[in-house]
Amino acid sequence: MNFTRWSARLPGTQRRAAARAGSPSPDRGAQDRGNPDGGVPALPAEGSVPAARAERPGEPRRPGTAAVEDLAVHDVLDRVPALVALVHGTDHRVAYVNAAYAAAFGARSPGEPARDGLPELVEIGLLPLLDQVLRSGRPRTLKSRKAPDGHCYTFTCTPVGVEGERHGGVLVFAADVTDHAEAAERLRASERRQRETAVTLQRSLLPQELEQPDDLRIAATYHPGGTEAAVGGDWYDVITLGGGRTALVIGDVMGRGVRAAAVMGQLRTAVRAYARLDLPPHEVLQLLDGLASEIDANQIATCVYAVHDPNEGRLVYASAGHLPILVRDGSGEVVRTEEPTGPPLGAGGWVHGSASVPLAPGSTAVLYTDGLVERRDKDLDEGITALERALAGAGGSPQVICDRLMRSAGVTADHDDDVAVLVLQHPERTGAEADLFRNAELELLGGAEAAPHARAFTSGVLTSWRFPPELRDLGVLAASELVANSLQHGIPPMRLRLRRTDRRLIVEVTDADDHLPRRRRAEPGDESGRGIAIVATISSSWGCRRTPGGGKAVWCEFALR
Repeated sequence: MNFTRWSARLPGTQRRAAARAGSPSPDRGAQDRGNPDGGVPALPAEGSVPAARAERPGEPRRPGTAAVEDLAVHDVLDRVPALVALVHGTDHRVAYVNAAYAAAFGARSPGEPARDGLPELVEIGLLPLLDQVLRSGRPRTLKSRKAPDGHCYTFTCTPVGVEGERHGGVLVFAADVTDHAEAAERLRASERRQRETAVTLQRSLLPQELEQPDDLRIAATYHPGGTEAAVGGDWYDVITLGGGRTALVIGDVMGRGVRAAAVMGQLRTAVRAYARLDLPPHEVLQLLDGLASEIDANQIATCVYAVHDPNEGRLVYASAGHLPILVRDGSGEVVRTEEPTGPPLGAGGWVHGSASVPLAPGSTAVLYTDGLVERRDKDLDEGITALERALAGAGGSPQVICDRLMRSAGVTADHDDDVAVLVLQHPERTGAEADLFRNAELELLGGAEAAPHARAFTSGVLTSWRFPPELRDLGVLAASELVANSLQHGIPPMRLRLRRTDRRLIVEVTDADDHLPRRRRAEPGDESGRGIAIVATISSSWGCRRTPGGGKAVWCEFALR
């Protein structure tokens, strides 16, 4: 096939056709007026006589210098470092490949169909694109494809016309972008490593195994954002406070990456430390608010801190800008906690408050972060309402409920935000299991008869609960010491509370005085100071806390075999 008959569909074509027909070639000004896009000089075939010269009028040509019109097209293309191939017809027969193409893939015989003559284009998957260009008459580009020679190319396919033939052809231009592709791959690999580092840090800072209190069943799940979203600072925790009480925490540090995960780790550690003080939820948040400002004044975090007391049957909570807790009762009705909600941690200048919501046996509560309910195309309240509906119809164990809530919210591997969910159930126990969870209380009126009365009451209750004599004697001794301490240092009203679970016996005494006892070493001549030391020695653990209505509670635990 005569290559000189081919021409790209560019503005110089009409001028060359006129020159071949013998008509005078229009001057540059006329060409520009007739073609506002500007003209492109024609590249005649090798050995042909140029239709026009490139010299300016009156300017002599320099010796040894050829005009552009004197150069053959394939001579120009052979000097182009990019790969160039020309195919024609519906089966894309090879018309020409330049020197760079032949150096990359070898010489090609003209006239062969591309499927046989250009197997590298078949392997890349370029033939369907050639069909598209031929049918539509519009150029198409295929970016960064790896070729059999190991290099990456960006292929641009441009339609060209041929005189006297029904079907045109396609000019394939391949620019080597190997360096760019390798740089992009290194960048992607670096981003993957950074994300993996952040995810590893995030997961290592989350609880490796949730504490399981006696009275609650708890499950939690964390789902990092997809590959396009860096990991965030969502976290959760379960903290056993002693005396049968449990603290539950969920929070979200705004931002992405390692920095957010590091701030999250500091806040979670601080929450566990403050929880050991057994403070009310709003006081824990107050301390956490000050710490968040010291860690990073520009970093904002939200948090919910809640405490469950099985004796009260309620969940006492405080919120720092976090989403409301959802509680489903035994009948399936879902309640959304509303108040009080203070500003996020780190805002400062705010006095947080506590509230409570019933958590009776048979109830389920859900704490979650905004990634579960927030969507760019929906209002946040709509997401919470959808979560309420999903919780109302979700049954089974806490882990099953976690999974169902994640599926109902459409959380997938490429989710655009990280998600943390914490589900707790207060199971309703019946039959033999209910016999392992008992409570008994005694109001202490004071006076000399209070201690003997407490010992007799404790002995009778522990006997009815079928405790072995050794444990019963230890329980009576602990109750006697705690009551004697309250009679001496506390003020009425006073109460003795006994509680047993399937794993421990709890003895607790409350009074109206808010002075907390502490363990100290009693000297041989001291008449007091040995009661708490005795309790700490014989029990598995002991502690004290201030009660919400004023006063204090002192407790100790005995682990059951």
